Amino acid sequence: MRIAIFSDNFYPELSGISDSIIITAKELAAHGHFIHFYVPKYPPEDFKLLGLPESEINLGKNIEITRLASFAYRTGSGQGRALILTGLRWLAVKKFNPDVIHVHLPFGAGIEGLIAAKILKKPLVGTNHTPMREFVRYSPIKLKNLDNLLLNYTVWFYNRCDFMSSPAHAVVDEMTASGFKKPFTVVSNPIDTSEFYPAQRTEKKLLKKKYGFSNFTVFYNGRLAEEKRIDLMIYAVKKLIKQIPDINYVIAGRGPDETRLKQLAAKLGVSKNVKIIGFIGSIIDLKEFAEIYNATDVFAILSTAETQSVAAMRAMACGIPVIASKIWGLAEYVNEENGIPIERSDEDTLPDHVLHLFKNPALRKKLGKNGEEFVKKFSPEQIAKIWEDIYDKTIRQYAEKRGI
Repeated sequence: MRIAIFSDNFYPELSGISDSIIITAKELAAHGHFIHFYVPKYPPEDFKLLGLPESEINLGKNIEITRLASFAYRTGSGQGRALILTGLRWLAVKKFNPDVIHVHLPFGAGIEGLIAAKILKKPLVGTNHTPMREFVRYSPIKLKNLDNLLLNYTVWFYNRCDFMSSPAHAVVDEMTASGFKKPFTVVSNPIDTSEFYPAQRTEKKLLKKKYGFSNFTVFYNGRLAEEKRIDLMIYAVKKLIKQIPDINYVIAGRGPDETRLKQLAAKLGVSKNVKIIGFIGSIIDLKEFAEIYNATDVFAILSTAETQSVAAMRAMACGIPVIASKIWGLAEYVNEENGIPIERSDEDTLPDHVLHLFKNPALRKKLGKNGEEFVKKFSPEQIAKIWEDIYDKTIRQYAEKRGI
């Protein structure tokens, strides 16, 4: 198959969406399919911010990338780009001649993909990665009921697709209540279990020493943004420091909330226990990324806006128990078997849950083992097979509907 993929998020932006579509594309290419990405162009400073070489990523055989003109747009990553709409990107897509077009998110790149599909008469698959109402705060436009307007627009957009997916039922349920009617399925993001897997006990001790982490380290990786509510764990550290004097809370990533988080840790007197280590790893080399995970003991994510959280799934793949808010997609992936889901009304109990895991290494091991088994079904190979079936079915139904 020849697959054109439009996305508003791509390398080098710190984004689970970017990682997910790249890993899936590489697996599909390994199966003999041809992939062409149509994605924003990022400025040199976005590469420098993450310590990455200012060059195009090489994704290997059968994958091409076309960069589209864009401008800076405030998002949780601090690297967001908004495509400059022309309505003419279909001309480049025509040369590629895809069998199917796949759009990720309903904004600039998604609109260009939609236009291309309609003009070129190609089947259109859409993926909604985002609970849109949670991201109104990043809009430069301040209007009353903007959250509802954005949701209605999202429904309109995906109703133009022939098929839709999302990593979470909760996202689809919200859309369905507002008029979404097209065929859909829930598809997990791929988790690279060949890179992310548990370290042996001796290796874990060596990794803790290598990275300077304590015997009990809580970890977060991702954007440092308001909706991630990283501050809740910093407050928890303050309450736990008497029972666990050497507790570490390691925060990896960058974002607009970084300064506030550092100031909060200083204000609470826990700066020595809270380590903000910046961006780690990349889709180019996941070795250091996996090592950091394996040097920790618990992963905590209290976000208000997650359709799944690739970061949490990677923790599970490394056999690390997850403490997570019981919201959106987190509620569908984190349960009592592989972690500790917390109702938003019970967030004051976060320190108690962390202390319970600290005192019960056997429970940490059990939850971690269950999480490791759980994510095996989300390997890149398994997810690529799901997408092969979706693309094939959508292409056939599109042809039958039009009598082709």
